[in-house]
Amino acid sequence: MITGAHSIVYSRKPEADRAFLRDVLQLPYVDAGEGWLIFGLPPAELAVHPPRKNDLHDFYFICEDAKAFVGAMAKRKIRCSPVQNMGWGLLTRVSLPGGGTLGVYQPRHGRPKGARRRPRPQALPETTFRKAR
Repeated sequence: MITGAHSIVYSRKPEADRAFLRDVLQLPYVDAGEGWLIFGLPPAELAVHPPRKNDLHDFYFICEDAKAFVGAMAKRKIRCSPVQNMGWGLLTRVSLPGGGTLGVYQPRHGRPKGARRRPRPQALPETTFRKAR
């Protein structure tokens, strides 16, 4: 029934944040037209938590080693928050060029079979789609 998920990161500087995802995190992508990049993501998982308020959703990247991730970002002069032990995982926040942050964590909880690490996908071919008028 469900074949995938589409996540959205809102940004005041979308071009800079798209470049970060493309060039720094090296996510595969397609160009949907006029610079609107759609990024391929690694396997994902979804959890449901009790709300602070309704219609609030969070997005995190998962890594195998949070401290190594922070070190790799530091070599590129990209700031991350200190790694925090949250119990369920080790969490940092990477600063985006657009002014926001993205959570990145090393899980300490069980992971569903489909969410385990797979070989890195090859870059998707660039395609251009016309916007509906």
